[in-house]
Amino acid sequence: MSNTANGAPKFRQIADQIRARILSGELRPGDEIPSERAVAADYNVSRPTATKALMLLRELGLVHSIQGSGTFVADLAVNRRANERYTKARTSGRIYADGTRAEIVAAEVIPEAPEHVARALQLEAGSAAIRRRRITWEGERRAETSTSWFNAELAGTAPRLLTKERIRSGTLAYVEEQTGRLGTYARDRTCARTAGADAEALGLTDEAAPVLVVEHIVYDQHDRPIEFAEAVYPSDRWSYEQRYDLT
Repeated sequence: MSNTANGAPKFRQIADQIRARILSGELRPGDEIPSERAVAADYNVSRPTATKALMLLRELGLVHSIQGSGTFVADLAVNRRANERYTKARTSGRIYADGTRAEIVAAEVIPEAPEHVARALQLEAGSAAIRRRRITWEGERRAETSTSWFNAELAGTAPRLLTKERIRSGTLAYVEEQTGRLGTYARDRTCARTAGADAEALGLTDEAAPVLVVEHIVYDQHDRPIEFAEAVYPSDRWSYEQRYDLT
């Protein structure tokens, strides 16, 4: 079914592929994961290898097993990262999974972009920029507030950036379509601070509550920034997991 030809053990490759489907929203909480027998057949591996793959997913807290019923996606209290949303958008044409929605609360041109925004977008100091601010909901809970910034020159070629209408495929996919500039890589910087002015948008009662902030810059094929985004998350809605080799 899937190509597992890379350097990692096959059980980890299988687990990583299923994990990607979960974190992209393709597999939702409560969805059944293929059985060990099905995984072994789909990936052309032995039953012990399939068992280890599902065991790894359980260890990561992504799935849980019910005796006599099967293995199911767990109810995750984690936020999906940008690369997982891009995967969702490019495979399904929708950036948000079922049960998740975004409310656009601002879409406007700011005559003078904040200094750190101008620096991230490689604009001259005092330049205008498009600001698009949203609140992301998971069910009835506010899971994230984020602001995307773009060069104000895009106002003519990508006018939907200045409306409060949702762009189902995501702002990046829309800008790519309108301009021909393709997002080829991104850089993230993560830090923590108190909620401050973001407390109300996140439904927090204490402005001193801790939040996580991710600054995200997408670059095109010519190494020029397309989008600078600032996302803020409540402390209990974020989990970061990364695998890397030690040599």
